[in-house]
Amino acid sequence: MTIEQLVPGFRAETALERELASDPTLLLGLAWGRPRRGHPEGTVGRHVGDILAAITEPPGPRREQLRFLALVHDASKYRVRPDAAYSPDNDHAVLARRFAQRYTGDPRLLQTLELHDAPYFIWRTRGHDGRAAVESVLARIPDLELFLRFVELDGSTEGKDPRPLAWLRAVAATHAASGLKLAA
Repeated sequence: MTIEQLVPGFRAETALERELASDPTLLLGLAWGRPRRGHPEGTVGRHVGDILAAITEPPGPRREQLRFLALVHDASKYRVRPDAAYSPDNDHAVLARRFAQRYTGDPRLLQTLELHDAPYFIWRTRGHDGRAAVESVLARIPDLELFLRFVELDGSTEGKDPRPLAWLRAVAATHAASGLKLAA
């Protein structure tokens, strides 16, 4: 299958996207999935298509970064073994980071990929008691604006609970007000 068949509406905008579009590992990941909680659209490729359609940034570096993150962020879910315990080798976000390192060394992108689901996981497992834990995650992010924008895009697709995003926005605003500088 081609990326255009897997990701509705996809049209490569950069040379990097054209290169990604022909990567068999990425294509395998985009084809994976079925409708499930939080992902009624089914495949990773359909989810990615929803995120790409929601990116409103004009052409330029930020748009390119967000599109790269969208294409790669969940494409390693097929490698996760649900019957195995958590480990970095069994975490789709860590695996996404490792995959992305073949294409970029940008720590802003790599950290965003690795930690994109951390706020949701903290919210789900600790609720409001997870404030300190999510602040610790935010402190590890080299480009907080990029991270928050991507998490917002990923968490706003159909079937996603809006409460974790509202909680993250509130924690991030408080964190920023207390002296954390947002990267440009």
